[in-house]
Amino acid sequence: MDKYKTPNDTLTIMTNIVLPSETNYLENMFGGELLSRMDKACSISARRHAETHRVVTASVNQVSFIHPIPVGSIVKIEAKVSRAFNSSMEIISDVWLEDPTTGETIKTNQGIYTFVAVNEENKPIPVPPIIPQSVEEHERYDAALRRKQLSLVVARRMSPDDATELKALFYPDLAKEDK
Repeated sequence: MDKYKTPNDTLTIMTNIVLPSETNYLENMFGGELLSRMDKACSISARRHAETHRVVTASVNQVSFIHPIPVGSIVKIEAKVSRAFNSSMEIISDVWLEDPTTGETIKTNQGIYTFVAVNEENKPIPVPPIIPQSVEEHERYDAALRRKQLSLVVARRMSPDDATELKALFYPDLAKEDK
């Protein structure tokens, strides 16, 4: 296992066309079809990061449906690990609609998934840390910790008092006092 990786080491790009059997009565791609494609891209990204075939979807934390995707569209899904924790990885999937005649792309969706690397007994195993490179990767990396803390607080697996990133976000003056 590598000592660390960058988000680009985990980049996965899947490009497909939307077929009539994958659309609803409005002739737009079914949301479930898109979620399935996004999950597959995120799974590949997680496998690349963890250097194992054994990764499982732990949660789909957020999906934004911004723009419908009509039948016949070319859809490009880009997935990258935004942050790695002990055994879990947050992967962000961006979905683009591509116009083959102009090359123009429109962002239609975004999803945030969490995957966990597991061994043969389905027990979590460690994954390498990720080192963000670009400004966007740094922003996503920082936001991943806030999302994780929020999820743990809501699940009552972390005390709100221990959620340092959330406190800094909602109570910046208190965060300064804690330092």
